Amino acid sequence: MKIKHFYTHLIQINDITLDLGNVEMSKEERLHLLSLLDANIHATVMHTVLSELPTGEKKIFLINLVENNHDKIFKHLRVHINDIDTKITEAADRLIDEMRKDIKLVKSSE
Repeated sequence: MKIKHFYTHLIQINDITLDLGNVEMSKEERLHLLSLLDANIHATVMHTVLSELPTGEKKIFLINLVENNHDKIFKHLRVHINDIDTKITEAADRLIDEMRKDIKLVKSSE
């Protein structure tokens, strides 16, 4: 089950998904790892956003998040955080790169 987050269009997970496909594991293990990847990306994005937003704007962001209104979320973020799209993309890419390194280590030890 894929969840569409407000930032989904900014993050590419195709390469890491292919990397996981090349490691010997069960389908359940692969799905579990993809779920962990999604949770880690989400935590990273939320940390990035919340650490950049002014204190008074965090509640508004969280209300918009609960309403799941992606346009409203980004409109709000773009007013209060310079270059938020790039900040989200770069934070997620750093995480994905680290995870890909870990997968390559596992793959090389098979």
